[in-house]
Amino acid sequence: MKIAYSPDADIMTIQLREGKPVDSRDIAEGILIHLSARGQPLEIEILGASKVIQKKDVEISIEGLLSHV
Repeated sequence: MKIAYSPDADIMTIQLREGKPVDSRDIAEGILIHLSARGQPLEIEILGASKVIQKKDVEISIEGLLSHV
C-alpha cells in the first residue's frame, strides 16, 4: 500500500494494489475508487483532502513491515 499527498492539487491517493485502472466510481462526495478490469479496487482518491483529513487524524505504523525487508 502506498499513500501519497499532492499539496498543489490537495489530493490524497491510497494505492491498494498495482494495476491499471479501467473504471472509476464516486463512493462519496470528493472520494473516488479506481477499479481494475476485474472490478478489484486499486486506488482510492480523495479530492480536497485537507478538508477531509487532518494531520492529527493520520497514524502511520511500520510494525510488521520491517520483517519483509
